[in-house]
This record gives sequence, C-alpha cells and structure tokens, in this order.
Amino acid sequence: MKASPKKLLATLRGARQERPPLWLMRQAGRYLPEYRALRETKGGFLELCYDPEAAAEVTLQPIRRFGFDGSILFSDILVIPHALGQHLWFEAGEGPRLAPPLVDSALASLEAAHQRLDPVYATVTRVAASLPSETTFLGFAGSPWTVATYMVAGQGSKDQATARRLAFGDPAAFQAIIDAIVELTVTYLSGQIENGVDAVQLFDSWAGSLSPAQYEQWVIAPNAEIVRRLRALHPDTPIIGFPKGAGGKLRAYADETGVDAIGLDETVDPLWADAILPAHLTVQGNLDPLALVAGGEALDTAIDRILAAFPSRPHIFNLGHGIVPDTPIAHVEHLIRRVRGG
Repeated sequence: MKASPKKLLATLRGARQERPPLWLMRQAGRYLPEYRALRETKGGFLELCYDPEAAAEVTLQPIRRFGFDGSILFSDILVIPHALGQHLWFEAGEGPRLAPPLVDSALASLEAAHQRLDPVYATVTRVAASLPSETTFLGFAGSPWTVATYMVAGQGSKDQATARRLAFGDPAAFQAIIDAIVELTVTYLSGQIENGVDAVQLFDSWAGSLSPAQYEQWVIAPNAEIVRRLRALHPDTPIIGFPKGAGGKLRAYADETGVDAIGLDETVDPLWADAILPAHLTVQGNLDPLALVAGGEALDTAIDRILAAFPSRPHIFNLGHGIVPDTPIAHVEHLIRRVRGG
C-alpha cells in the first residue's frame, strides 16, 4: 500500500516525524487580511459560518498562504446548541448569546433543529475537494462541559459559575444537558468524517474550572463516551482531545478518555507532560500565542524549548490556545521556518 503523504495524519496515528507537523488553532481568522476582507462582505460571524462557499474559502486561506500540515474547519462550537434548539447570535464586541438560557428554562422546551448543521457538512465537502493531497483535514466540536456552560448561562463567563451551580444543585438536569450534547456531537462529528475530514478535535476550553470530582463527571466521562461511540463508527479516524486548563488532571484525561492525541495549553510544562503522559500518545502544542505576537528572541527560545521537549514521542507543533488577532504574519512565517528547519 502506498504511504499517505499526510504527515500530520501519520503523526496522529503514532508515527514520529523528524520535524513535527504544524498547524495553529484559529489559523483561519482576523490576523489574516484576506479573512478580514471576506468578513466585511458577509456581515456577521454566524452568517459566515453557515455560508458553505465563504466558510470553505476561510478554511483554505491559511493553507494557501502558509502551507500548514493541517487545515481545520472554519465553524464554531456553538452550532451544537443552535442545532439543539437555542437561538444563537453574536453581540458585537461582547461575544455569543444563547436564548433561552437553560439556567431558567428546561432542555425539553427546546425544539431541535438538526438541519442547522447541514451547511457545515457542505463546507466540509467543499474543503475536502480543494485541499492539497498532503494536508490533513481536521474537523472539530466543543466538548460537552464547555458547550453546556454556554447553554446554561446563555453566554460565556470567566468562571462558569452559573453552570457549576446548576451541576451541583440539580445534577440530573445538568446530566440531561450533557447527554443531549454528547448525542448530537457524535452525530455531528460522524457527519464531518463522512463528508471528508481526516481527524477531529474536541475542544474543552473551560475544563480547568472544575474540581477533581466534577472534572471526572463532566469532562472525562462525556469525552470518553464520545470517543467510544465515534471510534465504533469510524475506527480509523484519530481523535485529539484538548482539555484546556487540565493541569495535574492531564494524565487522567489521557488514560480515561482514550483519545489518540492530547493538546497541551500554554501553561503546561512540555517536559513534565512528556514525562507523565503515556509514551505512545501523540502530543500537540503548546506555544504561548503571545510569544508568537512578541517574536524575536522570546519566540525562538519558546520554539526551541518545545521542540526539545519531545525527543522520542510523536509531536504536532501548535499553539497552547488560539492565535490572537494582532499576531504579525511575519512571525507566523518565522515560526514555520524554525519548526521545519529552514
């Protein structure tokens, strides 16, 4: 059988590369002038996500400019609550809003609208047909805990207190929300795979806000269920877990969810992660996005530290969180040269 030219996909399957493959979270976004130009013609962010032609174009823009090893679908984690029946919109300068917030409204009162996911599948089909043969196509979804925090509060928050209170005060109601998210997320990621993505990533952006017992219940258990069910449907599709803020609970996440690769946020010492994680596990990360903004010696030192931290395990170079809008393009170009040994 002819070997696949997709280095990132091979790395996710456990093959260590001489130089790690590279992609960046939020690599399609506001730091790119071509994205800003397209966004101006399309109006709101949600309209852009649900326009397959435009969303495919945004997904492809950083591949054309930088030639990253991975291309990640342009969408948003909140398409899941939207498809579960909540109203979704984005307030300029303030972020997403969901109504009714489930802190004071029952999940059963929502009228599911799964057809809202159809434009995303159409985007996947378009991108899959257009990517270079060596580029790994990544799909994604938000993990249940993170998605639930938005559904319960109706918006984002710094400490996820509204969702945490509901989880403590009415665990049965909160479990029902988690279960609904798990169910639709499996369907959603399966649809992405069927339409052409090579691998998927689960973003648990607020995993760090929970106590150990709550973490087991609301982060590890739901993600493990998604991995189990998705693997039964698509056994050859790698799954990346990104539990931002997991800290000392990182090993438990790796052991108990069964993901093929684990993303490290910028607060994790890569040397520590290499020492405590299972030797076979692919690791992704974990450059601080602000080091990429700073450039210069700070960027070079950070790159070198990460490259040296994983001498024998499969590694995918990435940021510890999403690229920020004021990132200079020249710094991204420098990062690519350094990682690839140019």
